[in-house]
Amino acid sequence: MNTDSNRVLACIDGSALTESVCDYAAWIAQRVDAPLKLLHTIDHHPETAPTSDLSGNIGLDSRDHLLEEIISLEQQRSKLRLQQGKLLLQTARERVMRAGIAEPLTNQRHGSLVESLIELEDSMRVLVIGLRGKVHENQPDKIGAKLESIIRSLHKPILVVNQAFKAPRRIMLAYDGSKAAEKAVDMVATSPLYKGMVCHLVYVSKDENGKGQLLDLVANKLRQAGDIEVIAKKLTGKPDQVLFEYQETHDLDMTVMGAFSHTRLHDLLLGSFTTRMLLNSKKPLLLLR
Repeated sequence: MNTDSNRVLACIDGSALTESVCDYAAWIAQRVDAPLKLLHTIDHHPETAPTSDLSGNIGLDSRDHLLEEIISLEQQRSKLRLQQGKLLLQTARERVMRAGIAEPLTNQRHGSLVESLIELEDSMRVLVIGLRGKVHENQPDKIGAKLESIIRSLHKPILVVNQAFKAPRRIMLAYDGSKAAEKAVDMVATSPLYKGMVCHLVYVSKDENGKGQLLDLVANKLRQAGDIEVIAKKLTGKPDQVLFEYQETHDLDMTVMGAFSHTRLHDLLLGSFTTRMLLNSKKPLLLLR
């Protein structure tokens, strides 16, 4: 068993994808022989607050007991969220134990999820998180409110879950020659997570030119790692559309790719390839920066 500085960390919030996050995290932890930690954060920011702060509506002639009642209500609500979080962690712990994890850890923290993950990054081997939390779980045209910030802030692999658990057997490694794509190749070549799998190494360019000549070198690197069947394909077209079609045609279980290689300004002006992949992919994505 690896040390506690090499954990699989699963973020759970009680949304529809929580069970899938637990299942994928348990699968990874067993495949790579790493401890599993379940994290739940209580973030007291306005976006997720169920009611509004009414203290500003109290006039000068209002009585003090109105403010006291509001403060009491806020305290009760915080206590309830704390209890709900503990119950959620206990339920998740029981689920991953049934999946074969002997001693899962649990952690409930107050404050920003992004800040919590940055603090925990050094002890993290891989992060597992749902595509959408409770705020956006019924909005298929959006990704989680904090997901992009999390991906941009961390430099560890992040598995973004968007479906019920299915143990991956066939993966797509989307290669574009970028630094993040090279990291993805190294990870697939060296991690026990991918042993025994079929890896479709796919390079997409808008025309016949580009970095496709590197494909054979990368494919050979993966083959030399051993116990990985590699299928290399060079395709042309709009990358996200081509990758979606390829994934569907070959019934692939997961996509591995680099993420957010451009600045926020670039993505704001021209659109983000990573965001399009997150929004439109029907299978989980394992992202690296």
